Amino acid sequence: MDTRQLAAFCAVVERRSFSQAAEQLGVTQPAVSLQIRSLEKRLGLQLLDRSGRRVEPTDAGRRLYRSAQRLLSAEEQLLAELGDEAEGDLRGRLEIGASTGPGGTVLPVVLAEFQEAHPGVHVALSVSDTQRVVEQVARREVELGVVGAARRQRGVVFEPFFRDEVVLAVPRGHRFAGKNVDLDALREEPVVLMQEGAGVRQVLEDELREAGVRLRDLDVRLELGLQESARSVVLAGHGITFISRSAIEADVAAGTIATARVKGLEPSREISLVRAAGRAESRIAHAFVVFAKARLA
Repeated sequence: MDTRQLAAFCAVVERRSFSQAAEQLGVTQPAVSLQIRSLEKRLGLQLLDRSGRRVEPTDAGRRLYRSAQRLLSAEEQLLAELGDEAEGDLRGRLEIGASTGPGGTVLPVVLAEFQEAHPGVHVALSVSDTQRVVEQVARREVELGVVGAARRQRGVVFEPFFRDEVVLAVPRGHRFAGKNVDLDALREEPVVLMQEGAGVRQVLEDELREAGVRLRDLDVRLELGLQESARSVVLAGHGITFISRSAIEADVAAGTIATARVKGLEPSREISLVRAAGRAESRIAHAFVVFAKARLA
């Protein structure tokens, strides 16, 4: 089988679009169409239904898709094994996706340090919400994903990457700064929350529930979509927020933000690494994971 034809076919099935498949593969749309027509002619079967608004696989196409994935994975495994035998400096491209938490704080620094250690590697990081990152990995648009919540998704596997401590950030000079406070005192302060669905918020909700408290028991004034937004509000003195320690480390060191602990709460979360199920790990990806785990330990 011509694996280029199979790769084009799988891309169209996954993206439900010839143009998006061409963009993913880095080729023209006519080239993708030609690969699919040649594959259908060789097999004597119609593999795709092009009559609707979206391209859908036929029954034969769905059967081929499952087998094609196995063949492409086997090809990747073979190439990876051959590549591992190569000696010398790492060279190539590492494409990685991350959710807004780790993607906006820890990961950029680790990637920069990794790239400096391996000048022949070009790193491309895309930052979006957790669900989109998982989908990018499943569609093999990026090789690795880093997210703050492990959500079930076909075609991907999750593994622990590093633990992220969540702290209560307060403006400098705040009465909570550097102290251990109780939940009653927390209820009296205006609180800034991450938006619903954010990993930090989910961790906080779980901790509060264990302590017999609900989010609506707090004086929530703002709900924001990014940790950077919550950090800005605290810097300006308009409230307090629960946030990843890594997001405010520089501010704490500069004395512009302080932290506090709430008695009975020990919020932290596991940041997860996402990989496509069955995809062979490239030499560059393996080197990065080893480097990052050592750096973040």
